[in-house]
Amino acid sequence: MIFVTVGTHEQSFRRLIEKIDWLRERGVIKEEVFMQIGFTKDYKPKYCDSKEFIEHDEMGKYCEKARIIITHGGPGSIMPAFQMGKVPIVVPRNPKMDEHVDEHQILFTKKLESLNKVIPVYDIDLLEDVIENYDVYANQCNVNSESTLKSFIENFEKEVVELVEGGKKKGKKKKQD
Repeated sequence: MIFVTVGTHEQSFRRLIEKIDWLRERGVIKEEVFMQIGFTKDYKPKYCDSKEFIEHDEMGKYCEKARIIITHGGPGSIMPAFQMGKVPIVVPRNPKMDEHVDEHQILFTKKLESLNKVIPVYDIDLLEDVIENYDVYANQCNVNSESTLKSFIENFEKEVVELVEGGKKKGKKKKQD
């Protein structure tokens, strides 16, 4: 089973939803697919089951059941995969395609990629290969141990604090100038 989640951001993520549906239609994806499609109102999946939004507990059940989790680049959607020791395929929303307001999902995904925690897909045309060869890609990543997850979360928290404090210092410096 494949579980796809695009989170709750109020912009469409048609690029991902339509691509998954197309891969299912063509038979590239043979297993069951469930997609949480959020505010993607401009495309309704025809070959996959879907809901706009699901509760947190329901998301956990889909993550647990899924062989593959495909998610946007939001931390709240990526972390459940890590907690279950699964390597998510991450397709970050791109502001140049009107999928988000800034590039934070791309930056976050690149950071996770540098830590070898996710399988990133920046070009949607590469998603087919990543799904077909998921086990090969996933075996190259490192998210399986609880200590690795704990270490990652601790380091991530430190980086967020540094970013926030760095922004505050820059703001104070600008006020003085």
